[in-house]
Amino acid sequence: MTIPLAAPERGVVPAQPGRPVRTVGVEEELLLVDAQTLVPTPVAQALMGRAAAVAPGLELEVKREQIEVVGPPLSTLDGLRASIVAGRGAADAAARSVGARAVPLATAPVPCTPHLVSTPRYDQMQRHFGLTMDEQLTCGFHVHVAVDGAEEGVGVLDRIRPWLPVLLALSANSPFWQGRDTGFASYRYQAWGRWPTAGPYDPFGSAAAYRDGIRRLLDANVLLDPGMVYFDARLSDHAPTVEVRIADVCLDPEDAAALAVAVRSLVTVSAAAWAAGEEIDPVPTGLLRLASWRASRSGLDEDLVHPLTGHPCPASEAVSALLAHIDAGFADPAERTAVVAAFGEILHRGNGARRQRSAHEQGGSCADVVAAALRAMDAPGAATSEVDTTTS
Repeated sequence: MTIPLAAPERGVVPAQPGRPVRTVGVEEELLLVDAQTLVPTPVAQALMGRAAAVAPGLELEVKREQIEVVGPPLSTLDGLRASIVAGRGAADAAARSVGARAVPLATAPVPCTPHLVSTPRYDQMQRHFGLTMDEQLTCGFHVHVAVDGAEEGVGVLDRIRPWLPVLLALSANSPFWQGRDTGFASYRYQAWGRWPTAGPYDPFGSAAAYRDGIRRLLDANVLLDPGMVYFDARLSDHAPTVEVRIADVCLDPEDAAALAVAVRSLVTVSAAAWAAGEEIDPVPTGLLRLASWRASRSGLDEDLVHPLTGHPCPASEAVSALLAHIDAGFADPAERTAVVAAFGEILHRGNGARRQRSAHEQGGSCADVVAAALRAMDAPGAATSEVDTTTS
């Protein structure tokens, strides 16, 4: 599908020739399922015992039915794509060694009871947050983009806010929960939204104001630590990056790589606008909550809230506006062409949510959804076509 690009809005600062390309790294959370039954299985710790020496990018997450793949900081779309495929392959190979598979689904389609990875912090979170922690088996896609210090990072955070719901709509890959269709394209975002700080955030204005805002949240004695600041985007607490956290883990590695590069472009144009003293769009956080809810509910299959006007618009129009906004931030024309083509393909054949529903419709069960996703894992070169839903 060819996307008609909107005209770049006034106020976007063009990229400077010869500008260094920012590095971008991704973290993908993958679901672990039994290789035979396809039901989520609590093997993460056993997997890590076997994989630690050969797959250093794998890390435990909050539940034993999931694993996180942490990629290195990279500079090119091809490098990101290769790293994502390799990381998924390493996680799946480790999972196979304990009778399981690793699959890029943002929630578990089939019914299951998640099991906590017991650590002092996670145990305390379970005591404090009850059912929210008990049910928190969700798999996100986090994109880290390098920034030159906290002031630039906060300038970026303040300017990317209206565009984050479009990223969620493109990535949406979690329509099923506990064996039923939720009616949402990204139910992960709904489940994740039960945490006290999850979702959109107010503008900060400066690094000092950001730090003060975090301090005030902690002083309220609801959060256990700064790591529980779960905004849709935040400053990383361990690297000089902006961390965009709104997306579902993507079914297709091509989609994931394109999304990561688009996030880098969004950060790049936002940093340039901050450096030039451009004013932020003071869109109310309440409206951003509506936009994110709308993206979570329907993904790309119905209207979204336009990032600039705040009015309903076709999903393709919102994606076109995003591409126009980030046009000056791409590393080179080839990268821009590849991302435009990738987003057009997502609009044409659907995000993960639409493809999961197609697998369910053709196969008849939520287990067929998992099986189809595993076949997409086994044949990543075929992932840009319709997911095969025949019984293996």
